[in-house]
Amino acid sequence: MIVIDTSALIDALTGPRRSAPGLRATIADGRRLMLPTLVLFEWLRGPRSPEELEAQEALFPRERAIPFGLEEAVIAARLYSEVARPRGREVDLAIAASAISRGASLWTLNREDFQDIVGLELHEPVG
Repeated sequence: MIVIDTSALIDALTGPRRSAPGLRATIADGRRLMLPTLVLFEWLRGPRSPEELEAQEALFPRERAIPFGLEEAVIAARLYSEVARPRGREVDLAIAASAISRGASLWTLNREDFQDIVGLELHEPVG
């Protein structure tokens, strides 16, 4: 399982869509991709065209977004106390907790934002 971060979602579905080949290859490889509600929030608050929103819904329907619940909150709070300089990283830590709680890797383009999180595996896209 792979949890997709906002950076990878934006890069796959907007502009030059540099991450689109990796997204297609991951799907073709049979890997399950999941969209956290926190990533959906970050995605929806940006300027999105109708085509981009349609692509997101086709790949990651909002009703299937994985919720941020009790287990994720406990893990995110633990991560907050463990990492250096946690202020300003609350959403990233919560997204990481969404992956950790499911035993999933995280696909992000901002690897440096997550590399110090113990127990988080970062996804290496194929293709």
